Amino acid sequence: MPIIKSAKKRMRQQDAKRKYNVAIKSTVKKATRVVKDEVAAGKTTATSLSAAVSQIDRAVKKGVLHKRTAARKKSRLSQQYNAVASKPYGTEKPAKPTTTKKPVAKKAAPKKAAKK
Repeated sequence: MPIIKSAKKRMRQQDAKRKYNVAIKSTVKKATRVVKDEVAAGKTTATSLSAAVSQIDRAVKKGVLHKRTAARKKSRLSQQYNAVASKPYGTEKPAKPTTTKKPVAKKAAPKKAAKK
């Protein structure tokens, strides 16, 4: 155990950060486990995969996972999903067609104050 006050504080900070990271990683693991269990059972739902991808992206945003680690996890999950699914992930609901952009109205020139 540290004796110096700053070292004690650093240990408290490390412990708090470790608990935070463990909590985030466990949510990622639970979400990926759901997808893997569904793939093993032969039934697939895109919602579980999208939830897992969302949890992975959230972990990257919070700084718990590296972006390349997340990309690898998402890639492997989607490969497992695509091996069982009738349609590859991302093609179930195609994107909405883009609408035409409305012309942007020009701003009126500001009025100058009259000098007295």
